[in-house]
Amino acid sequence: MKNNQTDKSWNIQPQKKSTVIPARYAPVISAIVAALCIIIYLTAVVQATVRIYLSIEKSKTIADREFSSIAETAYTRGMYGFMDEEYKETIHEALGKTTRLEALIISGPDGEYAFEKQKDMAVAWVDNSPRFIKKFNFSNQNYYRPLPLRDSRGANIRAVANAFEYDEFLNILKQTLFIIMIGFTLSFLTMLLQLLLVKQEPAQISYQESSELHSAEDSSADYKSTDCKSDEPGSHDKKSGDFPTAEYHAAETTVPRGLYSARSGIGWEDYLKDRLESEVHRCSSTEKDLVLVLIEFTDLTNDNMYKQSAEEAICIYSSRDLLFEYGQWGLSIILPGTSLETAILKSEKYYQYIMKKFPRGYDRTSGVFIGITSRSGRLLNADRLKMEAGEALKKAKSDPKAPIIAFKSDPEKYREFIRNKR
Repeated sequence: MKNNQTDKSWNIQPQKKSTVIPARYAPVISAIVAALCIIIYLTAVVQATVRIYLSIEKSKTIADREFSSIAETAYTRGMYGFMDEEYKETIHEALGKTTRLEALIISGPDGEYAFEKQKDMAVAWVDNSPRFIKKFNFSNQNYYRPLPLRDSRGANIRAVANAFEYDEFLNILKQTLFIIMIGFTLSFLTMLLQLLLVKQEPAQISYQESSELHSAEDSSADYKSTDCKSDEPGSHDKKSGDFPTAEYHAAETTVPRGLYSARSGIGWEDYLKDRLESEVHRCSSTEKDLVLVLIEFTDLTNDNMYKQSAEEAICIYSSRDLLFEYGQWGLSIILPGTSLETAILKSEKYYQYIMKKFPRGYDRTSGVFIGITSRSGRLLNADRLKMEAGEALKKAKSDPKAPIIAFKSDPEKYREFIRNKR
């Protein structure tokens, strides 16, 4: 309504530019930040737990490999003289080269002998008999192996190993603490910003002369409209998805998958090449044979049967850390220090056992196929062994009457082939 007279009125004007967040948005912001902090904390705990678990599993694998190597050295060297000075020096040097083993106790007819990296750190003497000290950082894995020496009956070797790598464990804790500190910093900054910005800004009251009178409703509407427009810039950020909540969810879904497959209970196929290369190198340096066995099943009906087949292979062939998945329904097995003839006998035994265990899944003679190859004194790599075993497996699948095929090479012809190739 307009008035011809010039009247004086009170008019409430908000600031032209406001950086204050309206108080009504404080609970929403607090909830979003709280949820984000919870995700950060959970991410820190999950990644730390998974990484520590994988570190422990990795240490077990390395310790198993190191103990097998040092036990082999103790047996080989013991055939030339058990517990003489040269033998003790050899064991000390072998122990010093390991990364996970801390101490050894070798028992023989004449008593027990202890070998430590650091004296009195892992072995205590009780009634003139060495015993491993129980510590939280030592693995509870039982490392024991008999030494079948002719002149030293009852000889055996035991070891204690670290459960984890100290430097790696410390690094995991540091990174976890850093992630948690990010969450604390975010929550602290949020509280500080709420104290500084989330409050009602006092209105500026000015006395002015106006030629128009506005009703109380119009003034209130104008004020509210101006207030909403000036105080909602943060709503654009919220709609645009700048909050990194989705990124943390993604991080949780990309954690490592572990040492063994949950589907089969044995190693992942991706780990086969590295382990095979390691075993080939070790057997080559000790001039031992090595066999690679590939098994493929064609009549399996479910994952439970596949897992049972893998468990039976562990019992007949080798330890769990030397078995890996192969394709969708197959197994690959590394047999270090095993001859081709022994591997064939084990494969025949496994074949007969599986045929009896799953008569419905293996109702035909072509239900299981096995391809075998061996190092046979040759200097070759993992890819060559996999290729030979794969060719043997293909041949077994092409002839149902011969489900087990072994690739046997002539070392002399192979060396001649390598010389000519050069």
